[in-house]
Amino acid sequence: MDQTKKPSDRFDWTLCFLLLLFFLISCIAIYSGQSSEQYAGNFVIKQIVNYVVGLIIIAVVVYFDSEQIRKLSWLLYGFGILLLLGLFIAPESIAPERKGATLWYVVPGLGSIQPSEFVKVFVIIALSKIISDHHFKYVTKTLGSDLLLLIKLGAVTSLPLGLIIIEDLGTALVIVAILTGMTLVSGISWKILVPIYGFLGAFAGTILYLVIAAPEILEKYLGVDPYQFSRIYSWLDPVNHKQGAGMQLYNSMLAIGSGLISGKGFSDRQVYVPDAHTDFIFSVIGEEYGFFGASIVISLFFLLIYHLTKTALDTIDPFNTYICVGIISMITFHVFQNIGMTIQVLPITGIPLPFISYGGSSLMGNMLAMGLIFSMRYHHKTYMFSTGSNYVAK
Repeated sequence: MDQTKKPSDRFDWTLCFLLLLFFLISCIAIYSGQSSEQYAGNFVIKQIVNYVVGLIIIAVVVYFDSEQIRKLSWLLYGFGILLLLGLFIAPESIAPERKGATLWYVVPGLGSIQPSEFVKVFVIIALSKIISDHHFKYVTKTLGSDLLLLIKLGAVTSLPLGLIIIEDLGTALVIVAILTGMTLVSGISWKILVPIYGFLGAFAGTILYLVIAAPEILEKYLGVDPYQFSRIYSWLDPVNHKQGAGMQLYNSMLAIGSGLISGKGFSDRQVYVPDAHTDFIFSVIGEEYGFFGASIVISLFFLLIYHLTKTALDTIDPFNTYICVGIISMITFHVFQNIGMTIQVLPITGIPLPFISYGGSSLMGNMLAMGLIFSMRYHHKTYMFSTGSNYVAK
């Protein structure tokens, strides 16, 4: 094993630089976004504090190598499930209801903590252990062993997904994206995956068609309230709903479109977008910095995904590889969904833009994921004459 590298040489400076750029963009965009809202607090200062806490989380995670993280996987998963269950039984003073949903714990001195943001990473770790252990046990692949792996992945994901989807559809979709991404690279035969994903795609398309063409069927047979269709209608036709449910989307598209090529300049916003410093932070970037500024932000995310992909290819531990895939799936879905919903490509789901939108729990969850990447790079081991993995199932 090569132990000649100094700690500074094993540190992931590329990822550190990318996070620094995201930090600067976040602070600048939040400063502009909060200017049109009547808030008492300064969200830039709060975001700086969130980043500091995130750095502490990274420092703690880097201390653990992949073997230790693997051993803690089920403990972390169980802890996440307990946090989600606690939201249903905790008194309102600890878990208050906000906007009709109970998603946060109120922690004195830290503010509100949304456990589902951390559970996403815990699920990635648990699924990574399941896949790596399964392949170590079943060296010879059969349709039976592949189906067993799929059942295990679905079972482990279904519990947190069921607890989250009750209150937060957006985060539930992220969990589904994580499961989908990790399943596609898990080695499960396409003879199993194609029929399943084909059916799910057809089912989702049918539901969307019924919402548009025959909503009375969903009301009659599934008991769906008509008001729940308003988000779909406002997404498909924001112009005719701009005085109501479509106002945020309509103003977001107006803001981004008015930015043209080079934007209006720093803090020179003219279009009001509600909560622009959180989920609709991309509308601020598009209006103030135009196509150029938006392209730079999107390019940074592509660089981040490229770096995570390179990390997945460099590691010799399958457990680490699957963690990278899960994190890539999570961040990619966040970016496409968040940017897509600000320009009417996708419906609004309340998913923040990673590392840029204001939000302590979201940022800390993402920094926890980055801590796993830093740990992989820091504890990376190379072996003389090594041609495969040094993985041993635990």
